[in-house]
Formats: sequence, structure tokens, C-alpha cells
Amino acid sequence: MTRSITILGATGSIGTSTLDLIEREPDKFQIDTLTAHRDVQGLASAALRTRASLAVIGDESLYDALKSALSGSGIEIAAGATALVEAASRPVDWTMAAIVGAAGLPPVMAAVQRGGTLALANKEALVCAGELVQAAVKAHDATLLPVDSEHNAIFQCFDVVQAHRISRIILTASGGPFRGRDRAAMAAVTPAEAVRHPNWSMGAKISVDSATLMNKGLELIEAQHIFGLEPDKFEVIIHPQSVIHSMVEYVDGSVLAQMGSPDMRIPIGFCLGWPERMTTPAERLDLARIAQLDFHAPDLASFPALALAMQAMKEGGARPAILNAANEVAVAAFLEHRIGFLAIAEIVADVLARYAPPRPDTLEDVFAVDAETRRIAAERVEAIPA
Repeated sequence: MTRSITILGATGSIGTSTLDLIEREPDKFQIDTLTAHRDVQGLASAALRTRASLAVIGDESLYDALKSALSGSGIEIAAGATALVEAASRPVDWTMAAIVGAAGLPPVMAAVQRGGTLALANKEALVCAGELVQAAVKAHDATLLPVDSEHNAIFQCFDVVQAHRISRIILTASGGPFRGRDRAAMAAVTPAEAVRHPNWSMGAKISVDSATLMNKGLELIEAQHIFGLEPDKFEVIIHPQSVIHSMVEYVDGSVLAQMGSPDMRIPIGFCLGWPERMTTPAERLDLARIAQLDFHAPDLASFPALALAMQAMKEGGARPAILNAANEVAVAAFLEHRIGFLAIAEIVADVLARYAPPRPDTLEDVFAVDAETRRIAAERVEAIPA
């Protein structure tokens, strides 16, 4: 059977990797909808190649540009935040949620409420509103498959029947481009340096998060919502080679690990083919060539963002949403050369100390927390001398 597909965030690294796999087996998949934030040409090109039914650009001001790019193609077009939610609600078999940041939460929730299978690459949706999203998954009989390499690895090793016999879940982290540096050495880090990840090819925001280790902190929170164990059962270990993507330890001492080359097409392919496995072009693992796998504990003093995320996970409530929103504002300011690298975690810590709203019970509550956090974080950015 041919699967109908929607890709939310089709022009980013996850979206393009998903399209790469789909276009290798065109008889198995039919693209219904593709979306992008601002990349009109990338979106139009992908829509034309795959003969998509609908293309949606998130930035409403680019509607005319998309209309011109797809003129005469017969592909329906739309623009704006409401159009993204409507696109996510279309009746398809499988949806890739790869919109970066909290902006991806409304489309994610729309896709969940529609039912069907959702491959989730937007960790911020679960960080900000994990309890609400998971409640909706159950209420609408949706299937949520984790795309992040770490969560996908855990998913492959997680024995649902014996979840009560799991003693630890260990997420691995490469350590990013500044592994081993102390804070003094990182004071002069530039955006160009921060986005050069040693192992993975990712977008700018995620690459900076990996450099601060905030990405691993957000993944811890996401993992706790996906797998439902207590926060104290989740740990992080630095593994520079990025060969083992995560591990699950059971009470008998057995540790199950998923391994593979650092290529996102492996976890994407797992989700795209699920419950079967599909062939991917990822490089096969050559352990003899790699020869050595290294591990060490994370340096929380040099990378305080991870410690902030761990604390937010333990406290729960609105804390993860505040952490995420403040980080998004700070990372954007860093990429714009408005603040230094070390100021990212400092701003997040300051906002967490200033703002303590009650637990959000609805999506509207989450959006309110997100908006107020961004306001406070923006003020904090402006207060930093140029």
C-alpha cells in the first residue's frame, strides 16, 4: 500500500533527509503536504519533484512568492500559522513533525488530534507541553514515533512489557564542538564556530544547542515524557564518536544499546517504515575502523545549560516551557551577534529565577507562559552591553 505523507518543515535537515528516503522509493509513498517557514524556493522545488497536493509557507508575506514559484503546477498553496495547523490536520497516514522550536507545537497538536502516525522531530513540543501532548495521543488513538536519534535508539531498546524492570535510560551526547574546553576558553566563541558540529549535520539553532549541551537537556525532558519513567532514571553520558545513540539498563544489569553511523536517515527510516524496517543509504558501521569508543561524565560547570535542563525536568510544571522559550530567545540573539556564547545559559538561568508561573493546564496556558518568558528574556538580552 502507498502511504500518504505530510512533512511539516520540509526544507530543514530532517525534512530534506525524509524526502531523500521517500524519493528513493516513490512507489511506496505519496506526498500530500509539504510546509516550510521561509524557504520558498526549497519548498517549491520539493513540491514540484514529489507532485505534492499542497504547499504551505509559514511566513504569510511570502504567499505571492510561493504562488509565483508554483504557478501552473496545479499544486494548492497556503500561508500563515493557521494554514500550518490546517495542513497538519489533513487526513494522511504519516506525518513528519520537523518544525523547529515552540512554533511547532500547534501543528503537532493538530496532527495528534487527527490521529494516525506522527513521527516527532520537534522536541520542543514535548518539552513545553509533554503532558498535554501525550494525553491527546491517548485520547485520539494516535501513534507517536520518536525521530531524534537518542529517543529512537531508546525506543528500539525499550521493552514496553517490562518497563517496570528498567533501572536507567542513558542518553549519549557527542559533547559538541567545545568538548573539553573550560568556560574561559568559550567566552570568545563565535556563531560560525558554534554551528560546526563535529559529527552531525543540523540547523543553526540545534547546532548551537548542541554546543551548549542545552539540546541534550531538552532531549532529557522529551525522553521523560515519551517513556514515562521518573526523572531520576534518566542520565547523560558524553560519547564523542556518536556511535552508540542511547542505552537502556535493566534491573539484571543488562544494558541494551542501539548503534549506527551518525546519519539521521537511520532513525527517520525506522519511523518511515515502521513497523517494518526499510533500507537506507546510511554508511554501515565499521567497528574495526572506529577501534575505540570513549565515554565520560558531562562537565556541568563548563556547560551549565545541561544542569538547568536537568533541574527543570525534576521541577516540572511550567519550568521546561520557560527553559525552552528563554533559550530560543538567547540562541537567536547569539546567532545575531548580540550576545556572547556564555550569555545564553546565563540568560536562561536569570529568566528561570525571575519567573515562576503555575503549572499550565491547557495549550493556551502554555502559549501564555511562552510569550511572557520571551518578553522577559528579550529584556534581559537588551540589558547586556553590546
